[in-house]
Formats: sequence, C-alpha cells, structure tokens
Amino acid sequence: MKKCLKIGVVCYPTYGGSGVVATELGQAMAGLGHQIHFITYKRPARLSTFQANVYYHEVTNFEYPLFDFKPYDTALASKIVDIALHHDLDLLHVHYAIPHAIIAFIAKSILKSKDKNLPVITTLHGTDITLVGLDASFYPVVQFSLNQSDFVTAVSDSLRLDTLNAFKISREVEVIPNFIDSRRFFPSPKPELRKIFAGPGEKILMHISNFRKVKRIQDIIQCYARVNEVIPSRLILIGDGPERVSLEDLCRELKISDKVIFLGKQESIETLLNIADVFFLTSDHESFGLSALEAMSCGVPVVSSNIGGIPEVNLNGFSGFTCDVGNVDELTEKTLKILRDPSQFEDFKKNAIEQASKFELNKILPRYLDLYYRALQ
Repeated sequence: MKKCLKIGVVCYPTYGGSGVVATELGQAMAGLGHQIHFITYKRPARLSTFQANVYYHEVTNFEYPLFDFKPYDTALASKIVDIALHHDLDLLHVHYAIPHAIIAFIAKSILKSKDKNLPVITTLHGTDITLVGLDASFYPVVQFSLNQSDFVTAVSDSLRLDTLNAFKISREVEVIPNFIDSRRFFPSPKPELRKIFAGPGEKILMHISNFRKVKRIQDIIQCYARVNEVIPSRLILIGDGPERVSLEDLCRELKISDKVIFLGKQESIETLLNIADVFFLTSDHESFGLSALEAMSCGVPVVSSNIGGIPEVNLNGFSGFTCDVGNVDELTEKTLKILRDPSQFEDFKKNAIEQASKFELNKILPRYLDLYYRALQ
C-alpha cells in the first residue's frame, strides 16, 4: 500500500476555474486520506466547510511605507518554506503559472539549502500561458519556472500545444483535464425554483463567469434578444466583474432589462444550472471550459465558441453546438435549433450528461495521484 502524502497546494482562492479545480482536487485527495495544505492569501471560495485532512494557511503581507506594492511573492515563498519544514510536506502542487511557478522554484531552492527536497508540480490553466504569460514582462520568468518544475500539466490538449508553441521548455507537458463531481452536478429538476424566474412556457438561458471582456457576454445578450423574439425566454447571468455595468447598459439599449436577470456571485450553482435549458460559453480565449462541463453534467446543452479546449469538452452537434467567436448570427441559429425541437432537445440533454461523464472526478483523480507518486521518485 502506498504511503499517504502531505501535499502543499498553492492557488488563487477566487471563483476562477483554476482555484475551483485546485480546491476540489485537494478535497478529493483529502477524502482518500492524504493531508492537504492550502497556502494562499484567502480561504479558497469552495473551501467552505470543515473537512478532515484539509488545512488552510493564510499568507499575510508585511506593511511598510516604503512598499508601493505589497511583496506577496516573498511572503508566499516564505510561507511555503515554513509549511514544508514544519509539516514535512512531500510535494508542492501549484496552480496557474504566474506567479506561483517561480515562487515554487524559490521555495524549493531555499529548502534545498536546508537539506529538504520538495518536488514541484505546476498545472497550467490557460491565460497564464495564452495571455498573461506571453507578455514580455513575464515571458522569461514563466519559461524559466516551467523548466524548473519537476512536472508540468495542462488542462487540455489545446493548452499543451499552446504552451509548446509559445515557450521553449525542456519539460514534457502532460494533459490531465479538469473534472466534474457528479455527486454535486447531476440532473435534478427544480420546478418551483424555475417558476421564480420564468413563466409557463418560457425557456431559461444561462451564463456563469467572472464578467471579463474575454467572456464576450455582450454576444450572449445580443443572441438572447434575437432568440426571445422567436421563443419567449429569460436570460440569467451569474457572476460579477468589470463588464457588468456595460452589460446592464446594453440590456437597457436593447430594451430587454426586464427579461435579463443579473444574480451576482452565487455558491450553489448546481441548483441554478438545473433550471437552465441552454448554457452559453462564448469566450475568445478558453483553455477548457469548466462552467460548460458543470452545465452538461446537469443535463444542460451548451452553445459555445469553438476555440481553445472548449471543443474537447462540448462536442459540436452532440452535447450542444460550437460557433465561431463573435458570430451572433450563428449563436442565435444554434440556440434556436436546440430549443425548437423537443425530441432533439431531450437528445442533447442526454448526450450532454454522457459527454460530461468522461470527465468524472473518479476517472481523473487516479491520474493526478499517479503523477504525485512519480514526482516522489
């Protein structure tokens, strides 16, 4: 029997996909008896309840008038060293390369001087490579830190290829996709909840994100305005972010404000997904599409863009449709195609669940566990 591991996990504690995956992976590992130590500046959003074998270590910043910007990188590296020594960590898993991969290298170097070896696994989630990492101010650091990691993983084959094309790295990039916990995300009709948002016969269209420009939510709103002219419906937008004000203004311009519901950030999104008829993911950059996978696991067909890793998740013509980025005409056409034919709609729902099952947590977890034991060797 293999030993139970003590694993340090570094991630962004927000609602973004990388933080969600890091948190749920850690919790799943803890469920197998491994000891998980989350190290970040705030308790991760999905680490909301007590769980055995899960520990949270807050990184605090030093206040000093000389610093215009708080030295979080230094504080995080120091915290990793402290936790690794006093909790005898076996390995460190960092999610999102910037700045976590280089901080992991610094911490590992410090620990080496103290006669402790700490293998480092870096998981790439998307914009850390495709957008931010390509900036000249980050590029050499990202390239160096990836080469210094013991193992590098990517959440989709598309992201693996983007990484190899963008950076000259000596490390192999392994693909371990994001996952879904079907014990949480599964079909569960909510007729009473549905009545709160939509009238009899009305369809519900939905989107969940952090409301950044990259998500192209304006395309969803314009598509919805056209769909609603043909099929009475409501649009529910879940989340918040920098684009919210401009999106609300667009709804007013299109005279659909009474039909579009901004719910803000929500915790139990699986409950809300179960009242949706179609889920949108229209990003112009997306290395996986976790929100689409969560919707599909609840039996919701997806209409998405066809870029990055999304087509690896949402199979065109099977679990939904993929469209060219920014093509509102195509988005509208495909959405109406799903909604117009009740028989075909039921097929899409069934197919969405079938496709999502390929990413079930119990199928992905052993791949990470195998990687951890290889790192120890």
